Amino acid sequence: MRYLLPLLLLAACGRGEPASVAVPGRPGASKSAALVRAERRAYDGAPPVVPHQDFRMTCTGCHKEDGLSLPDVGFAPPMPHELTRGLSAMSNCRQCHVFQRTFGLFRSSTFAGLRQDLRRGRRFHDFAPPVLPHPVFMRENCLACHTGPAAREEIRCSHPERPRCLQCHVPRQTTEEFARPGS
Repeated sequence: MRYLLPLLLLAACGRGEPASVAVPGRPGASKSAALVRAERRAYDGAPPVVPHQDFRMTCTGCHKEDGLSLPDVGFAPPMPHELTRGLSAMSNCRQCHVFQRTFGLFRSSTFAGLRQDLRRGRRFHDFAPPVLPHPVFMRENCLACHTGPAAREEIRCSHPERPRCLQCHVPRQTTEEFARPGS
């Protein structure tokens, strides 16, 4: 199973990649590195597992608009779903996000999901804005991931004052990764 967090931390460090990085503007705070965050998903687009123990409180208690630094836990990034129709701070986050209870496989299968693409969005030409490499549904709040302390440096937005992201950045509309050679 790909959610073996301790092994991931060792693997990330073994490749010269840090398991955690500093949170900009938050002295002493750290957040998980991009590789570790990507490996918390079964496949690209899947909800990540909850990488900490159950604190017996609402998720939005820590996953606030700007995130929250927690000693001995790390940085709680903001929740990106508050603009998703039908969801709110009172939604059941654990309907999609589960706590990791074991490091073993639940059941063997041959399923192999697509890995999360951590590259920047492609551009139609040098001066075009990047195309969104992911769907927008349940990710309507672009600023939750692309600005602020939770944003990975490689996808940090240089113009957060422009709130209508989809006016320039459009979702990718291709299935090229499923094309078979010679077909």
